[in-house]
Amino acid sequence: MSLRLRTIFHLAAGALAAAAVLATPSAHAEGAGPFEILAGSWSGNGVINTSDGVHERVRCNAKYVSQSGGRSLGIDLRCASDSYKVEFTSSIVLAGDALSGNWFESTRRVGGKISGRASGNQIDIRADGDTFTALLNVKTQGTHQTFSLSSPGAKLSQFSIALNRAAR
Repeated sequence: MSLRLRTIFHLAAGALAAAAVLATPSAHAEGAGPFEILAGSWSGNGVINTSDGVHERVRCNAKYVSQSGGRSLGIDLRCASDSYKVEFTSSIVLAGDALSGNWFESTRRVGGKISGRASGNQIDIRADGDTFTALLNVKTQGTHQTFSLSSPGAKLSQFSIALNRAAR
């Protein structure tokens, strides 16, 4: 996998981390912040599509730790495709319906910023890295999450995944 595609994959996986944990259902326990419901382990499969027509499956496992009464979240995400592996950590904060945070991929030492808005069971995220931007749409329904990423003009043009919460 080329260095450019690896960098794009880093951003996509970082954005996945944010997207997976930030797409919260609108209903949650009284007094608890929206991230409380997401704490625990999640996993899922998806597909990466590149601008030159390559399709590759990806598998992700994540552990989310709700902090500050459910208003912030720590993330540990590991994703692998047939030819690539990434390991991410991230810290996300929600203030009103606005979210912000940072992501870092430890195997390649790259990172970036995350921003966006949450509304009901859907969020829209912008993930910025040094050389490109990715836009995501995330929806959560109970213990299932789906998201799609697009990065117009980038080698990794689309990325989609479905995550499921592990039994508690």
